[in-house]
Amino acid sequence: MHLNEPQIWTLIGVFAAFMLGSLTMVIRQNDRMITSVRSELDAKFSSMDAKFSSMDAKSEARFEALDAKFDARFESMDARFATMDARFETLDARLSGVDAKFEARFDAMDSKLDSRLGAIDGRLEDLDKEVANLATRFWGSR
Repeated sequence: MHLNEPQIWTLIGVFAAFMLGSLTMVIRQNDRMITSVRSELDAKFSSMDAKFSSMDAKSEARFEALDAKFDARFESMDARFATMDARFETLDARLSGVDAKFEARFDAMDSKLDSRLGAIDGRLEDLDKEVANLATRFWGSR
């Protein structure tokens, strides 16, 4: 079988058309597959975003609940500390009053002791003078 030139060019054209059609179909098929994979991935990512959003909301709610608990505990502790401060201030005022009373009593005792010691000093001086007089009388003036 012998082919002439127009038949060869016809066969080349048919082969080129077949190849171009096949290539077009393969490209379209790949495009459809990529588009379907992209849409599946988008759906998966969207569902994951929804799950993460719900997890974020749950964790945010839990953290807010923890914050509220801690705030309530800190407020109760602040109230207790305020009560303790008031008690300490009352105790300090009482101790200051007791300190003032002791100071007054010590001052009174100090003044009584000073007056008694002054009297004793006076008596001792008198006694010393009398002993000196007696010694002078008994032994004479030597």
